[in-house]
Amino acid sequence: MKRLMLILALAAAPLAASAHEAAKGPNGGPVVDSAGHHVEMVAKGSELVLYLTEGADKPLASAGARNARAVVQDGGKTATVPLQPAEPNKLVGTLAQPLGAGARVVVSATMADGHTVQARFANN
Repeated sequence: MKRLMLILALAAAPLAASAHEAAKGPNGGPVVDSAGHHVEMVAKGSELVLYLTEGADKPLASAGARNARAVVQDGGKTATVPLQPAEPNKLVGTLAQPLGAGARVVVSATMADGHTVQARFANN
């Protein structure tokens, strides 16, 4: 029985490692799937950057995005941060202060072709 448990644990180890690695994007932030696209959030200081990619991790053009915003809940306060498209595949906004641990960020935008991208993040 112990041998079977060891074999199962070893077999599952690569799956657990790859699932963990998939949660981090190429820019070091958490990644969320949104309607067949990926959204990666990177917050450095007062800058909030969201990287948009297609399912195959090809950049998703942000030009022409409208109604792009992030609703940030941090330290008992809620703020709406307007996001601006930046080439080639970014939405960028300015935070009033750096994100605290446990802050929640909800992002939504309507892309140029009319589809909506939405994502939810928790800052760890």
